[in-house]
Amino acid sequence: MIKTDVLLGLQWGDEGKGKIVDVLTPNYHNIARFQGGPNAGHSLEFNEIKHVLHIIPSGIFHPDKMNIIGNGVVIDPIILRKEIKDAEKLGVNPTKNLIISDKASLILPTHRLLDAAYENRKGESKIGSTLKGIGPCYTDKTARLGLRVGDILLPDFHNRYKQLVEHHTILLESFKGELPTEAMENEWMDAVNYLSKLKVLNTEYYIHSELSAGRTVLAEGAQGSMLDIDYGSYPFVTSSNTVSAGVSTGLGISPHKVGEVYGIFKAYCTRVGSGSFPTELFDDDGQKLRDQGHEYGSTTGRPRRCGWLDLVALKYSIMLNGVTKLIMTKADVLDGFDTIKIATAYQVKNIEITEIPYKLEDAEPVYTELQGWNCPLDTMKSKDEFPKALWEYIAFIEKETGVPVSIVSIGPNRNQTIHI
Repeated sequence: MIKTDVLLGLQWGDEGKGKIVDVLTPNYHNIARFQGGPNAGHSLEFNEIKHVLHIIPSGIFHPDKMNIIGNGVVIDPIILRKEIKDAEKLGVNPTKNLIISDKASLILPTHRLLDAAYENRKGESKIGSTLKGIGPCYTDKTARLGLRVGDILLPDFHNRYKQLVEHHTILLESFKGELPTEAMENEWMDAVNYLSKLKVLNTEYYIHSELSAGRTVLAEGAQGSMLDIDYGSYPFVTSSNTVSAGVSTGLGISPHKVGEVYGIFKAYCTRVGSGSFPTELFDDDGQKLRDQGHEYGSTTGRPRRCGWLDLVALKYSIMLNGVTKLIMTKADVLDGFDTIKIATAYQVKNIEITEIPYKLEDAEPVYTELQGWNCPLDTMKSKDEFPKALWEYIAFIEKETGVPVSIVSIGPNRNQTIHI
């Protein structure tokens, strides 16, 4: 039986999922996003061009592969239209190989305004939202108030839109937030009109028909497991289930039809926005990771917080997701370190633990120190060129997690990917 493979991030996002999906896409017939929205930023680099996707799946640059935006995704029509236009400039025609679920939720201009109003109200306890309207959109979905892509095609769509905006306006006025302008609404409606001309389907049936026909599917996750709404470092999390269980709810795929689960992690850790980050570095090593890794958000441009690899968090994510294969990215960023640290436990109130505590902010990392390889990896073409210290680093991770590392990425380009 053909099963759906899953690829997702195991840390706090920004693990390099976009590049790896692009690399693996030739092995699949369909690439499907199952959650998140324009708060995601999946970077791809090939032919000396860097491109960032936010809503469209990362297989879009392979014209013979179908890309599916599942029901678990929230869509801003303005951003989606811009993404399609930008891709067209690179010689791709997403209108040919992009399918959108009729059950995907729509982000309104008022969702973005509510996002900003909620964040401002939090003051110093801000979550660090991307202000793309993701949280308020998922809130409306859960409250059964939201609009979905399929609603665009209904004769009373404008009335539904008006009712939701009126509800949002009451909230915005109570929070003394900015109100939507006519220009905002006109731009959004133009984008909705554009969206209505794209291929909109019941994607659950489409995916099952593909699997029944022996055609393969790769489900692409956004953000990271430590940002999951249930299992992440709450409340500093995203608004969707980023773990592999989200594939079932976000694409309509039964759990027994899930095959390989590829878990992506950086050779170190990063985080954007607020929230606990046990291995965060505030010294020269942290700045060195940021500079060498070009650690600035692809969606927000914000500098990312950087720290050593956290195996306690990584093993937790592996457990939650049922990861079968690990993919390590940005190994080249650690090129210039004489020694490299890995957190293998936490100290909480003078007790050493190897589990994620309820209050992650109480955790102090317990490190194991390994020898650095101190040589450039980015020009290597084969695993045979890997230095001994890198193999020792990989072996340590495999032994601790019990999961094999199948791919090591040594740079942002497609061809800087070593299968091991």
